[in-house]
Amino acid sequence: MITQIRRLSFALGAEIIGIDIRKPLDDKSFSEVHAAFLEYGVLLFRGQPLTREQHIALTRRFGEVEKNDTKYKPDSEHLGPAHADPERKYPDIVVNNPHPNIKRSDYEGNFWHTDGMTGCSPPMASLLRGIEVPEVGGDTMFANMYLAYQTLSDTMKKLIEGLYGIRPGTTRLKYKQPTPSIAHPLVRVHPETSRKSLYLSEKVSRIDGMTVEESEPLIQFLCNHAVRPQFVYRHRWRKDDLLIWDNRCLLHNAVGDYDSAQTRHMERTRVLGTPSGAYISGE
Repeated sequence: MITQIRRLSFALGAEIIGIDIRKPLDDKSFSEVHAAFLEYGVLLFRGQPLTREQHIALTRRFGEVEKNDTKYKPDSEHLGPAHADPERKYPDIVVNNPHPNIKRSDYEGNFWHTDGMTGCSPPMASLLRGIEVPEVGGDTMFANMYLAYQTLSDTMKKLIEGLYGIRPGTTRLKYKQPTPSIAHPLVRVHPETSRKSLYLSEKVSRIDGMTVEESEPLIQFLCNHAVRPQFVYRHRWRKDDLLIWDNRCLLHNAVGDYDSAQTRHMERTRVLGTPSGAYISGE
């Protein structure tokens, strides 16, 4: 049973105290955790040295675990920060640990994003734990897209209602098949809370039905508005932290501002989500 819920910021986030998530959660305890997850968007559990089996078991309490099909190529210069467990014993887990050949500046702190927007059904939640963290830096920032939508003018809300942002396909990982372009609504209705939020990132190239030139000012305004300081929580990691966040109503950004001689080893699972977008042909 939860003994305390401590808010992490005005915008979002709460630390859950009194539950040992290394043990299976009974229905009452999970119901409390799930309610807090929907209310606060980000949940923090401190000092929880989970095994990989416990990490996966907790993920399954939230829904079906997303399988990781990322290939592990330690000799590839294209290997990004998120890759499979090299022993392939835990296909549900993605390891976020920079490869020595990869510069952090190539992938960390570059842009705000929501996981899985390259697919039609982005994950509903991500569970990330800190295995080894830098002495300082390497924070993760979150932005509340509910608040971003709520604080728009009524005229802007009417303007973007029903519009779709197009994210172009990617071939960033050369050993993967190229992904097609996809369109997601700029205003998304949360499938559990029925609340509206903004739903876009800086990777959106244009708005469906508009040219790039017509789209750019609106996309830039919405992206800048979404990450205003009053909507943001910045998490400073400690070893054995576990964060669970609602991927459907938040943006996040991993900040690569730490000593390159230190390690930032994180492990992540994700929970499958419901359909949101549609693939676009001919983009």
